[in-house]
Amino acid sequence: MSVRIESLTKTYGVQNAIDHISFSIGHGEVVGLLGPNGAGKSTTMKILTCFMPQSSGEAEVCNFNTRTSPLEVRRRVGYLPEHNPLYGDMYVKEYLLHVAGMYKLANPEARVKQMVELTGLGPEQHKRIEQLSKGYRQRVGLAQALVHDPEVLILDEPTSGLDPNQLVDIRNLIREIGQQKTVILSTHIMQEVEALCPRIIIINKGKIVADGSRESLQRGKKGQELVEVELDGAIDVALLRGLNGVLRVEVLSGNRYKVEAQAGNDLRKAIFDLAVKQNRAILSLNVQQSSLEDVFRQLTRS
Repeated sequence: MSVRIESLTKTYGVQNAIDHISFSIGHGEVVGLLGPNGAGKSTTMKILTCFMPQSSGEAEVCNFNTRTSPLEVRRRVGYLPEHNPLYGDMYVKEYLLHVAGMYKLANPEARVKQMVELTGLGPEQHKRIEQLSKGYRQRVGLAQALVHDPEVLILDEPTSGLDPNQLVDIRNLIREIGQQKTVILSTHIMQEVEALCPRIIIINKGKIVADGSRESLQRGKKGQELVEVELDGAIDVALLRGLNGVLRVEVLSGNRYKVEAQAGNDLRKAIFDLAVKQNRAILSLNVQQSSLEDVFRQLTRS
Protein backbone atom coordinates (compact mmCIF):
# COMPACT_ATOMS: atom_id res chain seq x y z
CA MET A 1 0.00 0.00 0.00
CA SER A 2 1.47 3.38 -1.02
CA VAL A 3 -0.51 5.52 1.43
CA ARG A 4 -2.41 4.55 4.56
CA ILE A 5 -4.21 6.93 6.91
CA GLU A 6 -5.99 5.71 10.03
CA SER A 7 -8.11 7.97 12.30
CA LEU A 8 -5.94 10.95 11.37
CA THR A 9 -6.78 14.12 13.30
CA LYS A 10 -5.29 17.61 13.36
CA THR A 11 -6.58 20.00 16.00
CA TYR A 12 -6.05 23.75 16.29
CA GLY A 13 -7.33 24.84 19.68
CA VAL A 14 -10.90 23.50 19.81
CA GLN A 15 -11.25 23.12 16.04
CA ASN A 16 -10.51 19.92 14.14
CA ALA A 17 -8.98 20.72 10.74
CA ILE A 18 -9.30 17.01 9.99
CA ASP A 19 -11.36 14.72 12.17
CA HIS A 20 -10.50 10.98 12.39
CA ILE A 21 -10.21 10.41 8.65
CA SER A 22 -9.13 7.05 7.24
CA PHE A 23 -8.29 5.86 3.73
CA SER A 24 -5.66 3.88 1.85
CA ILE A 25 -4.27 4.25 -1.68
CA GLY A 26 -2.62 1.47 -3.63
CA HIS A 27 0.41 1.65 -5.86
CA GLY A 28 -0.27 3.32 -9.21
CA GLU A 29 -3.60 4.91 -8.23
CA VAL A 30 -4.39 8.50 -9.23
CA VAL A 31 -6.74 9.95 -6.62
CA GLY A 32 -8.48 13.32 -6.59
CA LEU A 33 -8.75 14.86 -3.12
CA LEU A 34 -11.65 17.30 -3.23
CA GLY A 35 -13.35 19.61 -0.78
CA PRO A 36 -14.33 23.25 -0.27
CA ASN A 37 -11.84 25.76 1.09
CA GLY A 38 -10.95 24.91 4.68
CA ALA A 39 -12.13 21.30 4.39
CA GLY A 40 -8.76 19.83 5.42
CA LYS A 41 -7.19 18.85 2.08
CA SER A 42 -3.95 20.80 2.44
CA THR A 43 -3.64 19.79 6.08
CA THR A 44 -3.84 16.12 5.08
CA MET A 45 -1.21 16.64 2.40
CA LYS A 46 1.13 18.47 4.76
CA ILE A 47 0.92 15.62 7.27
CA LEU A 48 1.62 13.05 4.55
CA THR A 49 4.67 15.02 3.44
CA CYS A 50 5.90 15.54 7.03
CA PHE A 51 5.53 19.32 6.88
CA MET A 52 3.40 19.20 10.03
CA PRO A 53 2.62 16.56 12.66
CA GLN A 54 -0.83 15.15 13.29
CA SER A 55 -2.56 15.54 16.65
CA SER A 56 -3.56 11.88 16.69
CA GLY A 57 -3.95 8.91 14.38
CA GLU A 58 -1.50 7.30 12.00
CA ALA A 59 -0.20 8.13 8.53
CA GLU A 60 2.10 5.90 6.48
CA VAL A 61 3.73 6.30 3.09
CA CYS A 62 5.22 3.15 1.54
CA ASN A 63 4.98 1.48 4.98
CA PHE A 64 6.97 4.23 6.71
CA ASN A 65 5.28 6.17 9.50
CA THR A 66 5.26 9.95 9.10
CA ARG A 67 5.79 10.45 12.84
CA THR A 68 8.56 7.92 13.49
CA SER A 69 10.31 7.78 10.08
CA PRO A 70 9.92 11.23 8.49
CA LEU A 71 13.19 11.09 6.53
CA GLU A 72 12.21 7.78 4.93
CA VAL A 73 8.81 9.23 4.01
CA ARG A 74 10.40 12.34 2.45
CA ARG A 75 12.65 10.14 0.31
CA ARG A 76 9.57 8.49 -1.17
CA VAL A 77 7.32 11.51 -1.62
CA GLY A 78 7.39 14.28 -4.21
CA TYR A 79 5.40 17.36 -3.17
CA LEU A 80 4.17 20.37 -5.12
CA PRO A 81 2.42 22.70 -2.66
CA GLU A 82 -0.31 25.12 -3.69
CA HIS A 83 2.01 28.12 -3.49
CA ASN A 84 5.01 26.81 -5.39
CA PRO A 85 8.10 28.01 -3.43
CA LEU A 86 11.02 28.52 -5.81
CA TYR A 87 14.26 30.48 -5.70
CA GLY A 88 13.56 33.13 -8.32
CA ASP A 89 17.17 34.27 -8.61
CA MET A 90 18.41 30.78 -9.51
CA TYR A 91 18.55 29.36 -13.01
CA VAL A 92 16.24 26.45 -13.79
CA LYS A 93 18.98 23.86 -14.24
CA GLU A 94 20.96 25.26 -11.31
CA TYR A 95 17.92 24.98 -9.05
CA LEU A 96 17.16 21.39 -10.08
CA LEU A 97 20.79 20.41 -9.50
CA HIS A 98 20.54 22.05 -6.07
CA VAL A 99 17.46 19.94 -5.23
CA ALA A 100 19.12 16.79 -6.62
CA GLY A 101 22.12 17.52 -4.40
CA MET A 102 19.92 17.65 -1.30
CA TYR A 103 18.74 14.13 -2.11
CA LYS A 104 22.37 13.04 -2.69
CA LEU A 105 21.60 11.44 -6.03
CA ALA A 106 24.37 9.32 -7.54
CA ASN A 107 24.24 11.03 -10.94
CA PRO A 108 22.48 14.39 -10.52
CA GLU A 109 23.38 15.74 -13.98
CA ALA A 110 21.78 12.78 -15.75
CA ARG A 111 18.68 12.89 -13.55
CA VAL A 112 18.18 16.63 -14.03
CA LYS A 113 18.56 16.23 -17.78
CA GLN A 114 15.89 13.53 -17.67
CA MET A 115 13.52 15.77 -15.67
CA VAL A 116 14.08 18.71 -18.01
CA GLU A 117 13.07 16.51 -20.94
CA LEU A 118 10.08 15.01 -19.12
CA THR A 119 8.65 18.37 -18.05
CA GLY A 120 9.40 20.21 -21.29
CA LEU A 121 11.81 22.69 -19.68
CA GLY A 122 14.50 22.37 -22.33
CA PRO A 123 14.02 25.82 -23.95
CA GLU A 124 13.88 27.50 -20.52
CA GLN A 125 16.54 25.63 -18.55
CA HIS A 126 19.12 28.41 -18.78
CA LYS A 127 16.72 31.16 -17.65
CA ARG A 128 16.28 32.53 -14.17
CA ILE A 129 13.15 31.14 -12.53
CA GLU A 130 11.82 34.66 -11.93
CA GLN A 131 11.78 35.18 -15.72
CA LEU A 132 9.48 32.21 -16.36
CA SER A 133 5.75 32.26 -16.95
CA LYS A 134 3.56 30.68 -14.30
CA GLY A 135 3.09 27.61 -16.50
CA TYR A 136 6.84 27.04 -16.70
CA ARG A 137 7.25 27.71 -12.97
CA GLN A 138 4.73 24.95 -12.35
CA ARG A 139 6.83 22.70 -14.59
CA VAL A 140 9.87 23.53 -12.48
CA GLY A 141 7.86 22.67 -9.38
CA LEU A 142 6.89 19.31 -10.87
CA ALA A 143 10.49 18.67 -11.91
CA GLN A 144 11.78 19.30 -8.36
CA ALA A 145 9.03 17.05 -6.95
CA LEU A 146 10.10 14.26 -9.32
CA VAL A 147 13.87 14.64 -9.39
CA HIS A 148 14.51 12.01 -6.69
CA ASP A 149 12.15 9.53 -8.42
CA PRO A 150 9.56 9.32 -5.61
CA GLU A 151 7.01 6.53 -5.39
CA VAL A 152 4.22 8.92 -4.35
CA LEU A 153 3.51 12.34 -5.88
CA ILE A 154 1.33 14.82 -3.96
CA LEU A 155 0.07 17.84 -5.90
CA ASP A 156 -1.87 20.68 -4.26
CA GLU A 157 -3.71 22.81 -6.86
CA PRO A 158 -1.06 22.18 -9.57
CA THR A 159 -2.94 24.09 -12.31
CA SER A 160 -4.19 27.07 -10.28
CA GLY A 161 -3.96 30.29 -12.28
CA LEU A 162 -2.81 28.71 -15.54
CA ASP A 163 -4.18 29.75 -18.93
CA PRO A 164 -6.00 27.10 -21.03
CA ASN A 165 -2.91 26.14 -23.02
CA GLN A 166 -0.74 25.83 -19.91
CA LEU A 167 -3.49 23.86 -18.18
CA VAL A 168 -3.64 21.29 -20.98
CA ASP A 169 0.15 20.92 -20.97
CA ILE A 170 0.38 20.37 -17.21
CA ARG A 171 -2.63 18.04 -17.27
CA ASN A 172 -1.00 15.89 -19.96
CA LEU A 173 2.22 15.81 -17.95
CA ILE A 174 0.39 14.67 -14.80
CA ARG A 175 -1.44 12.01 -16.81
CA GLU A 176 1.90 10.69 -18.10
CA ILE A 177 3.42 10.67 -14.60
CA GLY A 178 0.34 8.92 -13.23
CA GLN A 179 1.04 5.88 -15.38
CA GLN A 180 4.04 5.05 -13.21
CA LYS A 181 3.46 6.59 -9.77
CA THR A 182 0.84 6.97 -7.07
CA VAL A 183 -0.61 10.47 -7.38
CA ILE A 184 -2.76 12.45 -4.95
CA LEU A 185 -4.16 15.54 -6.63
CA SER A 186 -6.06 18.35 -4.93
CA THR A 187 -7.99 20.78 -7.13
CA HIS A 188 -11.20 22.78 -7.39
CA ILE A 189 -11.44 22.23 -11.14
CA MET A 190 -13.94 19.42 -11.72
CA GLN A 191 -12.95 18.96 -15.38
CA GLU A 192 -9.43 18.27 -14.19
CA VAL A 193 -10.61 15.58 -11.79
CA GLU A 194 -12.78 13.99 -14.49
CA ALA A 195 -9.81 13.98 -16.89
CA LEU A 196 -7.18 12.66 -14.48
CA CYS A 197 -8.61 10.88 -11.44
CA PRO A 198 -10.37 7.50 -11.63
CA ARG A 199 -10.91 7.64 -7.86
CA ILE A 200 -12.18 10.57 -5.80
CA ILE A 201 -12.10 11.30 -2.07
CA ILE A 202 -14.28 14.21 -0.91
CA ILE A 203 -13.60 15.92 2.43
CA ASN A 204 -16.00 18.34 4.08
CA LYS A 205 -15.43 20.02 7.44
CA GLY A 206 -12.56 17.70 8.20
CA LYS A 207 -14.46 14.47 7.53
CA ILE A 208 -14.53 12.15 4.52
CA VAL A 209 -18.01 12.27 2.99
CA ALA A 210 -17.33 10.18 -0.13
CA ASP A 211 -14.68 7.80 -1.46
CA GLY A 212 -15.08 5.95 -4.74
CA SER A 213 -14.83 6.01 -8.51
CA ARG A 214 -16.31 8.90 -10.48
CA GLU A 215 -18.98 6.59 -11.86
CA SER A 216 -19.99 5.18 -8.48
CA LEU A 217 -20.27 8.65 -6.96
CA GLN A 218 -22.40 9.90 -9.84
CA ARG A 219 -24.81 6.96 -9.76
CA GLY A 220 -24.64 6.10 -6.06
CA LYS A 221 -26.96 6.85 -3.19
CA LYS A 222 -25.33 10.21 -2.68
CA GLY A 223 -26.09 11.21 -6.26
CA GLN A 224 -29.19 12.95 -7.56
CA GLU A 225 -31.93 12.63 -10.07
CA LEU A 226 -31.74 15.58 -12.45
CA VAL A 227 -34.44 16.56 -14.91
CA GLU A 228 -34.42 19.52 -17.25
CA VAL A 229 -37.90 20.43 -18.46
CA GLU A 230 -39.14 23.08 -20.90
CA LEU A 231 -42.78 24.20 -20.73
CA ASP A 232 -44.86 26.33 -23.06
CA GLY A 233 -45.22 28.95 -20.34
CA ALA A 234 -44.05 29.92 -16.88
CA ILE A 235 -45.00 27.90 -13.81
CA ASP A 236 -44.87 28.65 -10.09
CA VAL A 237 -41.44 27.40 -8.97
CA ALA A 238 -42.87 26.60 -5.53
CA LEU A 239 -44.99 23.86 -7.11
CA LEU A 240 -41.91 22.19 -8.55
CA ARG A 241 -40.13 22.51 -5.21
CA GLY A 242 -43.08 20.81 -3.56
CA LEU A 243 -42.75 17.59 -5.55
CA ASN A 244 -41.67 14.52 -3.60
CA GLY A 245 -37.92 14.34 -2.97
CA VAL A 246 -37.05 17.61 -4.74
CA LEU A 247 -33.92 19.27 -3.34
CA ARG A 248 -33.50 22.26 -5.62
CA VAL A 249 -35.06 23.96 -8.62
CA GLU A 250 -33.04 26.20 -10.93
CA VAL A 251 -34.89 28.56 -13.24
CA LEU A 252 -33.26 28.62 -16.68
CA SER A 253 -34.05 30.83 -19.65
CA GLY A 254 -37.13 30.38 -21.86
CA ASN A 255 -39.48 28.65 -19.37
CA ARG A 256 -36.91 25.94 -18.73
CA TYR A 257 -36.32 24.46 -15.29
CA LYS A 258 -33.66 22.19 -13.84
CA VAL A 259 -35.11 20.03 -11.07
CA GLU A 260 -32.84 18.14 -8.69
CA ALA A 261 -34.19 15.37 -6.45
CA GLN A 262 -32.83 12.70 -4.15
CA ALA A 263 -31.53 9.60 -5.90
CA GLY A 264 -34.26 7.06 -6.65
CA ASN A 265 -36.98 9.62 -7.31
CA ASP A 266 -38.39 9.40 -10.85
CA LEU A 267 -39.53 12.95 -11.50
CA ARG A 268 -40.94 12.39 -14.97
CA LYS A 269 -44.48 11.35 -13.98
CA ALA A 270 -44.69 13.94 -11.19
CA ILE A 271 -43.66 16.75 -13.54
CA PHE A 272 -46.06 15.49 -16.23
CA ASP A 273 -48.98 15.41 -13.75
CA LEU A 274 -48.11 18.88 -12.47
CA ALA A 275 -47.94 20.28 -16.01
CA VAL A 276 -51.38 18.84 -16.79
CA LYS A 277 -52.86 20.38 -13.62
CA GLN A 278 -51.35 23.74 -14.49
CA ASN A 279 -52.54 23.52 -18.09
CA ARG A 280 -49.01 23.59 -19.43
CA ALA A 281 -47.57 21.56 -22.28
CA ILE A 282 -44.17 19.93 -21.91
CA LEU A 283 -42.00 20.91 -24.89
CA SER A 284 -38.99 18.84 -23.76
CA LEU A 285 -37.98 16.73 -20.75
CA ASN A 286 -34.49 15.28 -20.33
CA VAL A 287 -33.23 13.10 -17.51
CA GLN A 288 -29.57 13.84 -16.80
CA GLN A 289 -26.92 11.94 -14.89
CA SER A 290 -25.59 13.78 -11.87
CA SER A 291 -22.40 15.59 -12.79
CA LEU A 292 -19.40 15.43 -10.50
CA GLU A 293 -20.05 19.07 -9.65
CA ASP A 294 -23.64 18.22 -8.64
CA VAL A 295 -22.42 15.42 -6.36
CA PHE A 296 -19.75 17.68 -4.87
CA ARG A 297 -22.26 20.44 -4.14
CA GLN A 298 -24.71 18.08 -2.50
CA LEU A 299 -22.07 16.50 -0.26
CA THR A 300 -20.43 19.76 0.79
CA ARG A 301 -23.43 22.09 0.89
CA SER A 302 -24.05 21.85 4.65
